[in-house]
Amino acid sequence: MDFQLSQKETMLLEDAKKQEELCIVKYESFANQAKDPKLKQLLNSLGSQEEEHLNTVNTLLQGKAPNLSSSSSTKKNRSNSSSSSGNTSIRYNNPDDATMLTDLLSTEKYVSSLYDTSIFESANKPVRDALQHIQKEEQSHGEQIFNYMNQNGMYNVK
Repeated sequence: MDFQLSQKETMLLEDAKKQEELCIVKYESFANQAKDPKLKQLLNSLGSQEEEHLNTVNTLLQGKAPNLSSSSSTKKNRSNSSSSSGNTSIRYNNPDDATMLTDLLSTEKYVSSLYDTSIFESANKPVRDALQHIQKEEQSHGEQIFNYMNQNGMYNVK
């Protein structure tokens, strides 16, 4: 299904494209710097999903509806992240990893809000549907990062 993007949708999607590119760079860079092998795996996985998001945004910018059914990695990665700490009495508290994760959590919060605004301001249903799909995955990314931080003593909920 092809459609004509409004000027507003084009602007919002170009902004989303830049943010997805930034997410990919951050996840790749931070995965290379992470000390914990489980954290490296989580960051690589989330980075791969950000690449899928970038592909979706690029498809939308071409005025085409993306195939959203191929993105089933969120459920798989979500289940992996909930057990990532293993023994919860062991606290992995590397300040460098904590700083990187705080940055990524802030980035995911921003990106999710960007998609929220874009969903409300999109005129085309295929665009709204795709952005809702991406936003749901971005929220899952934030949840996975939060869970890792919380389980490893980097983010304590009081």
